Parts: sequence; structure tokens; C-alpha cells
Amino acid sequence: MKSISLGYSPCPNDTFIFYAMMHGKIDTDDLSFNEVLLDVETLNRKALNTEIDVTKTSYAAFGRLRDSYTLLRSGGALGRGCGPLVVVKDDYTMEDLRNKRIAIPGRLTTAYLLLQLFDPAFILASYNTPPSDSRIIEMPFHEIMDAVSRGTVDAGLLIHESRFTYPSYGLKQLMDLGAWWEKETGLPIPLGCIIARRSLGNALNMKIDRTIRQSVEYAFSNRTEPMTYIKEHSQELSDDVINQHIALYVNNFSLDIGHEGEKSVSELISRAESAGVIPRSSHTIFI
Repeated sequence: MKSISLGYSPCPNDTFIFYAMMHGKIDTDDLSFNEVLLDVETLNRKALNTEIDVTKTSYAAFGRLRDSYTLLRSGGALGRGCGPLVVVKDDYTMEDLRNKRIAIPGRLTTAYLLLQLFDPAFILASYNTPPSDSRIIEMPFHEIMDAVSRGTVDAGLLIHESRFTYPSYGLKQLMDLGAWWEKETGLPIPLGCIIARRSLGNALNMKIDRTIRQSVEYAFSNRTEPMTYIKEHSQELSDDVINQHIALYVNNFSLDIGHEGEKSVSELISRAESAGVIPRSSHTIFI
């Protein structure tokens, strides 16, 4: 039996997707998966060092990983109406934020990439050293709302469950970067993807991809069954918030990225390359 390290986040969409694989609910075709549950920015960093065989990353991070990893077709988060939000407590405009402190959930997240594509004023000079620009403040995504509410930062870039809970912190939405992307391109927003090490070989990666699709199909057919596993890891325990989260981020694109998804990913990476945010690569994107 081939052992594969599998990284994904503790967020409800990922635990929903991978529940069947990790709990013996489907035939994994002589593959054994060892879960590595970490927040997506930590997974991004580990993937930069090729520490995990198959892992969830942001599409922004994948743009930097194409020499080592290939993009699988199943298991990702891509859709409409699901993009990151910029929230504030005080009355600011997006232009005001160029000179304010904004908390981001990581420099390799798609959320931050979208902010940079929207306004190049938010581009950092380097990804390899701590930012010298004190306006951009990295912190775990679940700490951002409290930081904005307390005034530690002036604005926050929200992802995951935070999209549903920020009003309870007295915050208001300044901008929906996903809506901006959809209007700008006419395409769904690619947020997170599942990637596999190229060194595993195309045949094995295709087998892994089929297994992930089967796991998603099982979850769709048995929606309430993974709830205990989901709640073991979720930042939010409300059934309503968890179900909203899953409904928003797990969809037909999670079964297969499809033609429209391919166009969206290619557009995001092309724009990021043109902006100088990610390096160009000669490798193909898709498996």
C-alpha cells in the first residue's frame, strides 16, 4: 500500500471533502493517506519546501509552486459569491487603506493576491523576508476580526468562516474582492486548490485525483455524516455557519474544475505574472 501525506485545512469545506478518504468510506485503491491538518498559509509555506505529497494551497501559492507540483482537478474551492472581504470599523475608502494598517491572512493567500491585483499599492517588495512595510500585517485568519474591532489594525482581509461572522464584531464590509474579480473577468474566483508533487508521477497523481473526486461525491451524498469530524476542527461550531461555509465553498467545481475553472485559474496566474507578483514558469498548470 502506497503511503501519501495529505495536507488540508481544518475548515469545514476541507474536512467535508476529505472525510470519506480519511474514514474508510470509499475504496482508496491501495493508497494510504496520512492527514496533515494545518491552516492554509502554513500549508502554503510547507509546499514551498515540498514537504507534503498532496496538499491544499491557495491558488496564489500554486503560482509559485508549478516547478514542483501539478494542479489536481478535484477538491478545490472555486466559485462565485465566495471571495475575500475587506472589512473596517471606521469610515474608510479603499484608497484610504493605502496608508493604513491592514491585516491579511498570509502573503501567499489568494485573498492577498486579489488585493494586490486590485491595487498595486498593496504589493510587497519581497515574499521571502518579513515585510518592512508596516501597513501589511500578517495574522491567523480567525484573529483578524478581533484585531480590527479593537483598533489594532484599521482594516482586515477576511476569508473562511469570517465572511459570515464579522457583523457580530461591529465591522462592516468595505469591499468584496471576489465580486470585483467576477465583474472584471466574468469568471468565477479561484481560491484554494489541491496540488500533487510532480515527482509522484502522472499515473499516481491521476489515481489520487480520482480518489478525491470519489470523496467529494460521498460527502455530497451523505451531507450530515461528516459533521462530527467537521466540528472537531472548525473555528465555528454553529451548524448554520458550518453549513453556509460548505455550501459556499464546495460545489461542482470541487468535483472537477471544468473548462470555466481552467480559464479562471489561467487568468489569475497570468495577471499575477504580469503584475510581477509571481514568477513565470514553463510548466503546464493542469494534470
